[in-house]
Amino acid sequence: MEQMFYSASGWESWGLEFKPAIPEGMALIFDDDLLFEDAGGLRESAVVNRWACELPTSGCPAANSWPYYVRTVREWMEHSAGHGVGLFDTRDRLKSALGTYAVYRRSGPIRYRFEATTWNQSMAILSGFYRWAVDEGYATAVPFAYKQATATYGGVTREVMANQARRRVPRAHVTIKYLEEDFEALFLRCLAGLGPDEEMDLCYKGRTLARNAAVGRLPFSTGLRCQEFTYLLACEIPSLPRRRSAFPSGFPVPAGVTKGKKFRTTWIDYDALALLHGYISTERAASVAGSDWRPPARWGEPLIVTQASASGGRINGVQARWASLTPGERRRLVAPGGGSMLLAVWGQGRPFTAWATVFERAAERIRDDHEPRFPHVTPHTARHSFAMRTMEKLVRGYYEQAARLVKDTDDDAGLALYLRSSEMLLVLRDLLGHTSVLTTEAYLSRLDTSRIFRDLYVHVGREHGLLDDDAAGREAAEEFGETGEGA
Repeated sequence: MEQMFYSASGWESWGLEFKPAIPEGMALIFDDDLLFEDAGGLRESAVVNRWACELPTSGCPAANSWPYYVRTVREWMEHSAGHGVGLFDTRDRLKSALGTYAVYRRSGPIRYRFEATTWNQSMAILSGFYRWAVDEGYATAVPFAYKQATATYGGVTREVMANQARRRVPRAHVTIKYLEEDFEALFLRCLAGLGPDEEMDLCYKGRTLARNAAVGRLPFSTGLRCQEFTYLLACEIPSLPRRRSAFPSGFPVPAGVTKGKKFRTTWIDYDALALLHGYISTERAASVAGSDWRPPARWGEPLIVTQASASGGRINGVQARWASLTPGERRRLVAPGGGSMLLAVWGQGRPFTAWATVFERAAERIRDDHEPRFPHVTPHTARHSFAMRTMEKLVRGYYEQAARLVKDTDDDAGLALYLRSSEMLLVLRDLLGHTSVLTTEAYLSRLDTSRIFRDLYVHVGREHGLLDDDAAGREAAEEFGETGEGA
């Protein structure tokens, strides 16, 4: 059995009257003989493909998730078939196969083992698949047992049906990794080819330092997800304010690259934005000048841009807005003057997207040359670091104080008013792009937010003469249970 991706390219030559109603890029499975029916009727693989084609409108709109959903069902099919159990077999036989599958994924060969969270995700997908199959008349039994349970979220309690196949997982707490302020500064210097003393690191032989320094700083300054900053276009970067300010500038995040396709505005500090503009006007400009780059054929046809503006342009002769373009389409854009339109480029104007590699190599270089304790860093680590740093500033009233420096006629006045009148969780929810403040609350529960309040306690105590330097540390530790004596 093989898993492949559907493309309608060249469908006119397939001898069909109409174009197949299959989502472009959908993950589909095929039996080795490439047949969809036999004497017994529609094959199990064909049923799975029908379910897959409904995923975009049945709770899984993200194309990146389709392969994982289909692979989950395919691997369950293959395991069951190895025990002589069909996908739509009797309940007793399905339950027996599920028992062997649970043992296989928990203590089988190491490469096939699932952590509890991965196993639970797989069970949720299979449960949804079987509910669909029963509703559509393909299945008469499911392999799962359910019991009624009470769930509480956000202060609301409701009755739910709990899948007994799920594994228990430890309560999430302080599991999200972020960089402390000194490590973050060290990492940003490393991206720029600098050592801990801010002098050029002569051992570093890398290129595109301006790109790595400017674009690599983006998730630390804006909280953008990896996909969001990787597929930004150079023309979407907001203008630099006329004067330097301690107050951040609004940073629009186009819907085409966000999770859930929802537009939002985050913010960026002046220095980070100035660094971006410096890269765009120097290193990036030199890279794309006169470039004859075209996307490879496997990406699809080139999207040639003319009459580009900050909000849109003509793409292959058709007017379009950048915000509507997906990451795959953005990667194929060819700028009017040549080269890719993505913010980050390399070589002769080619789009650059390998940020996970850049971050990991920078962290490894720090461990090898400067700080053996330095952790592994991913683009999402930067997003978590932004959340922590923003929470610290909101708690300390940093932006409220900065807002007082903004004149009423300044462009930032609206943002200043928003910060003064909104709850901290609501501000952070909007910046991170969470659907609900409950998500932000759950997110923060997995960060070491107690440290923020501990540091604030010490800071305020010293500032107002309530604590001397020696007593401050001891009392704060006691208040937050570090010595086991506080309450």
